[in-house]
Amino acid sequence: MLKRPLMSVRPRYLVILAFGASPALACSRSALPDPSDAAKEYARAAERGDADAIFGMLTERAQTSQGKEGTRRLVNDSRAELSRQGRALASPQTSVKMGARLRYADGEQVELDVEQGRFAIRSASVLPTGARTPAQALSELRAALARRSYAALIRVLSPETRSAMENDLRSLVEGLEQPETLDVKVSGDSAEVEVPGGHSIRLKREGGIWRIEDFD
Repeated sequence: MLKRPLMSVRPRYLVILAFGASPALACSRSALPDPSDAAKEYARAAERGDADAIFGMLTERAQTSQGKEGTRRLVNDSRAELSRQGRALASPQTSVKMGARLRYADGEQVELDVEQGRFAIRSASVLPTGARTPAQALSELRAALARRSYAALIRVLSPETRSAMENDLRSLVEGLEQPETLDVKVSGDSAEVEVPGGHSIRLKREGGIWRIEDFD
C-alpha cells in the first residue's frame, strides 16, 4: 500500500487537482492550464508504474520531501494500487476539478475553485463553510478564536455543544435582567455575585472601574 498517496481517487472517481496559488495568481487574467491534461498524464504514469514521470509531476515541496529514491520506493511498493488508480483516472466517469488554496501570514486561508476559467471562492474564514476533515474544523476554530468572532465560533461547534452554550448564555442573560436586585458581596476591590440560574460572577475593581474577572 502506498504510504503517502500521491493523488486520491474519491467515490465515482472524482479527482481534485489543487494548485498552490498566490494572490497575484488569483487576480490573473492569463489562461489557466487544463487540469485534465495533468490527470491524463498521471493516469498513464501510474498505470505503467513510472516513478520518474510521477516524480516530475510533484510540486517542488513534495519532490524535496519524497526525493527521487523515496518516490521510486513508494511506486515499487504500490504498483498494483497505482495500476488500478491509473485505470480509474482514465475512465470516462472521472471528473476533474481545479482549485487553489491561499494561506496568509496570520494563518487565515481561502479556498478557491476554478469555474468557467475564473477563480470562485469555495470557502473563506469569514464565510460559512463545512469542514470536510478534522484539520479543516480545527482551522475554522482557530480562525474564529483569532477574530474573536462569536458567530464564527458557534458555526464550528456541534449542535449539542452549540445548544448547551446558547442555553448557558441565555440563562445568564435572564439572570442579569435586573442586576440592581442581585446580592453582590463586595470585599475591598473584589466582588462576587450569585446569579439566578446557577451562575457565579466575580468582579474586580481596577483604577476605580469594575470589570468582570470571571464567570461560570
